[in-house]
Amino acid sequence: MTLGKTLWKIIIIKLIIIFCVIKVYICPDYLHTSFNTDRERAEHVFAEITAAEAKH
Repeated sequence: MTLGKTLWKIIIIKLIIIFCVIKVYICPDYLHTSFNTDRERAEHVFAEITAAEAKH
């Protein structure tokens, strides 16, 4: 019983570390670094969404 609890703690800790690394290094905050205002961000997102729909 103690071994199972210990293994689950290790698994949860590893998952938290993995997700933190992915968030920080692999998925940077592109919108906040590339655009200054909320309006610019919204226009970019809208343009990307409508461009993706036009391709289909």
